[in-house]
Order: sequence, then structure tokens, then C-alpha cells
Amino acid sequence: MCGIAGILTEAAAAEAEGHLRDLQVMTKSLAHRGPDGEAWWVDPSKRVFFGHRRLSVIDLSPAAAQPMQYSERYTITYNGELYNYIELREALLKKGYRFRTESDTEVILAAYQEYGKSCVEQFTGMFALAIWDADQAELFLARDRMGEKPLFFTWHQGRLLFASEMKAFWALGLPRQPDPHQVLLYLGAGITGIPLKPVQSFYTGIFQLPPAHTARYAYGSGTWGELELTRYWDLTGRVTSVEGHPNAATEQVERFRALLKASVQRRLRSDLQVGSSLSGGIDSSSIAALVKELGVENWTGFSAVFPGFERDESAAIQLLAKELNIQSITCSPTETTLLTDLEKLLYHQEMPIESASALVQYKVLQRAAEQGITVLLDGQGADELLAGYPSYIPWFLQEIWRSGRYASFLKELNAFKAHGWTGGWGWKNRLAAWFPQAAQEQLIKKQAAAIQRIPFAEQAYIAASLRPHDLFKPFVTSLQDILYYDLTMGRLPELLRYADRNSMAFGREIRLPFLDPALLEFAYSLPASAKMQNGYTKWILRTAMSGHLPQPIAWQKKKIGYEPPQESWLQQAAVQEEVLQSARVLVDEGILQKRYLDRPKTGKAAAGAADWRLLVMGKLLAV
Repeated sequence: MCGIAGILTEAAAAEAEGHLRDLQVMTKSLAHRGPDGEAWWVDPSKRVFFGHRRLSVIDLSPAAAQPMQYSERYTITYNGELYNYIELREALLKKGYRFRTESDTEVILAAYQEYGKSCVEQFTGMFALAIWDADQAELFLARDRMGEKPLFFTWHQGRLLFASEMKAFWALGLPRQPDPHQVLLYLGAGITGIPLKPVQSFYTGIFQLPPAHTARYAYGSGTWGELELTRYWDLTGRVTSVEGHPNAATEQVERFRALLKASVQRRLRSDLQVGSSLSGGIDSSSIAALVKELGVENWTGFSAVFPGFERDESAAIQLLAKELNIQSITCSPTETTLLTDLEKLLYHQEMPIESASALVQYKVLQRAAEQGITVLLDGQGADELLAGYPSYIPWFLQEIWRSGRYASFLKELNAFKAHGWTGGWGWKNRLAAWFPQAAQEQLIKKQAAAIQRIPFAEQAYIAASLRPHDLFKPFVTSLQDILYYDLTMGRLPELLRYADRNSMAFGREIRLPFLDPALLEFAYSLPASAKMQNGYTKWILRTAMSGHLPQPIAWQKKKIGYEPPQESWLQQAAVQEEVLQSARVLVDEGILQKRYLDRPKTGKAAAGAADWRLLVMGKLLAV
């Protein structure tokens, strides 16, 4: 993992020194992403400037440093890991290619020469990269399928700038102007992003290359100020049926387990020690169990625990560590942690965070850095891929109801209730099942209403900033529909941002086995019954790991995962004072009414979400 940056000028620069100095300022701002070295490259035309901050993980030698050149034609600056680089390297060797390093970077360059822009379809990994083709005078940008690695760009004063993080642009003095619509979206609904405009970032004038996209700019095309974007992959598999195939369900479980194990094995490729996040849930526990099954010794798991908190996972973590003989290293963030580390966290995140869980992950990764573990496996993506959140249960039940399988519906409804689900089922769910478009429209109206009801918001700010046409909720007729939304537009992109920035804050690398393309495509195509069954979420994962994990972990009924006592923290006097300070910033920005500052303190936990959002947004705007 690394930090990358680049500058393209509209015309050849008479003097390259100024652009090179700016590039060095950009890479310096990304030093945390690559603590092992930095380098820069200037094309002889003096129009193209690449910078790189290196985190050495595979081939630690100086020969693997970037920016790297290949075949006297291509130059790359690249952030990420290619997990199948060994297999690709062998295939390219058979085609006559030769390599001078053992790095995945050189494999990418050779693959680009062999396959052109379609090379990304060959890659299994996480990446954001830029390749300059000197012969064609063309820039090629690419980002991995799910967007694990970020890539931002902007056009400014006759230059195209790109970087791993937006702070590289701000380091040059570019304006930092949050999109007012997204400010409202966060304060009202706790989310950011515009699903139907994935190129737009949280900040006006700064853009992002969407996941599973490539971009191209060719000098002489007459399109300065525009990038030609192309989507190269999508989750489009149809749901497979098991009806009439008595062994299909068993075969699906076996294939799922084989794909997950292979994914874990590939993500163990590293020249440095590897560990994992360990929350006590089935996702991270499954990864740890498969690691041990693959024969890895001296495994370390990093966790957050909250003694005395009702949702503390200490017992599950201890049970798993004992069962698998894992060294367990924990941290215990408190409200003091929130006070001391929130600003540092937001500096790295650059955007709002939904809850204090992001802070907990930040501290877990800090703990890993203190122990000298550079690479960590993590279970992110499993909940969105395999329907792990309780909020998916109504959508699953609606799919069954919509199909007319009422006996199956009652069986599953009662099973979920028996396992403690309290979500309820009523006439609104039946209407949503029968009239999905009306349900979609109602959810969009609900989101708009939440924004209109932001406590003490200035109505003039809402009127000037809210863009109703940018509000979006998915059209859902099946469980797969809502999972697609959360995998590609909703929950997961935000969680991947947390993971990237939190890991890079300490020069660590997070690898996500559940996001392997082969596993993604297979699991996405599975029927809803493979994901939810007999009152359990993530059915296929539980079944696949049932004989390999302690039963209380494999078949646990609650969903937690790094959840801190956020409401309790927010009620502390020192934290409330910080909320008030943030509110003053929002008042000064014309977002909140001044009378908010004189409101009586309720001390109620119900105000927790609103207080959290004020706290975070005020800290971001105060920078």
C-alpha cells in the first residue's frame, strides 16, 4: 500500500521545477501512506509528473521502488496489492516477457503492455494506479472493482491533479469547500455520497474515480478538462436456483468455502508479518480459522473490548483465541480517546464518519502498528455480501411474501423472532412487497423529510443547498437488490473508506478476503435462502464454518462488530462541551440557528445521533 500523486499540464512547461515542487508538496502530505520511501518522475516532455510514497510489502528491494518504468515506454505510480501477481507473472513469462524484480508493480506494467486497458479484468486485488504511455501520450487511470483503494482528481489552473487523498490538493492551497447538499445529507440522515453521481466527492470541485472504472486522457484529443471514464466490471450475476437439484445446496456450501479459503491464502502473500482484526463475530473468526487451517503459526488478532458494556465481545474473542491458539491483543477506547483522537481521525478520513466505530477501528490499527504488524486481514464486506445486518431481514421476508410462499414466510418470521429479532412486520412491509416503486418513492420522501427536520437548522441554508433530485433509494424487489445497493453505493463504500484511511494513518495494510472477485460473483448469485435461513443471517458462511469454529461463534444470533458505548460517551460533560463548540462552527457557517446554543441540555441518549453528527461536522468545517 502506498500514496500516489500526479500532475499533468495542458501544455509543455517551460520550467518543470515549479510543477515538481508542487508534486513534492503533494507526496509529503501523503507520507503516512508510505513511510518507507518517496520518489518522483518527470516525463521528458515536461507535461507529466508522477510521485510516490512507498509502503514496502512485496519485494522490499530498491529495484521495486516507484514510479517504475517498463519497456522504455510505460511509467506507473500505483497504490495497492495484486494478489494473483504470481499467476499473472507466470502467464506473461510464457508469452516472452522478462522481469527484473519480484514485485507486483512490474507485473501490472507488463500486463498493460500485453492486454492494454483490459488488463484490469485480469487483476485480483485492490489498486489505484496511473500509467503514462509515452508513445501514445496517454494517461491511464484505474481503480479496483469495489473501491478498496481511493483515487481523487481535480482540474486546476491548467493542470490535472490526481492523488490518493484530497489533502494532497489542499496542501497546494486549493479550496476546501464541502458540498452543501452532502452536509445536509449527513446532518439529516448520517450518510454522504450521491449514488447516481459516484464521480462527485464530498467537496466541490474535487472528483473521484468510481470503483471498477478506468479513465483515459490522451494529448491531442481536444478534450482537456475531461477524462474518458469506462466501467469494466459490475455485479450482474443472476440468482441461481436450487430447486430440483437435491445436492445443490451442499455443493454451494463446499464451493463457497473453497473460494473463501483460496482468497485467504492469496491474501497471505507478503514479505512482512500478517495478522488480522478479530471482533468476535463470525466474519473475522472465519478468516482466523482458515488461516490456522492453512498452517500459519504465531497468528495475532487485534481487537477492541469494552468491559462492562452490554455489547462487549471480550468473551467471544477469548473463546476463539483459546480455541485457535491465537495471540489476542486488545485496546479499550474510552470517551477520553474520543476527545484526544477525533480530530486526528477526521484529518485522515477527510469526510464525515457515521459513528464512533470508525474511531475504534483507528485505535485497533494503531495497536497493530505498535506491535509491528504491517498487514492485517479483515472481514469487511461479508455483511453486505451475505446479508448480515438485521436491517436486511424485512427485505428478505418481503421477497418471500411477494413470491406467494406464505408458509415459508411464516416459518422464517417466527424463526427470526425466536432468535431475538424485534423488527416487526406489518402492513407497510406488505405494501412494500407488492408496490416496490411506491416504497422507493416513500423512502426518498422520508430522507428529504429527515433533512428538513434537522434540529435548529437554518431553513435558508436548506432551501439553498438541498438538491432533491440527488436523493436516492434503491428499487427493491428482492434481497439481492438491497445487497447490490449496499455493496456498490450504500454501506460498503463508506466502510472501505474508513478502512483505507485508518490503516494508512499508521502505514498499515488491510486486506479483505470476502471481496475477492470470484467469491463476490459466486456469493452474489446465490439465492436468498443461502444467505438467510431458519432465522439466521449469513447462513452459508455459518454452515461452511460450523465444524471449524466454536458453535457459540458460528451460530451467534447478535450482530455487533467494534460497537463502542457511543451514547454513554456523548453524555459526558467534556464531550458535550465539544459538541457545543462544533455547533458554534455550524452557527457561524449559517447552517444552524443561533438559538441552538441556548437550548436546554436534555441529557437523553435519544439525542445521541444528532449530537454525534454535529460534533463531527463542526470539527471538519473548523479545519
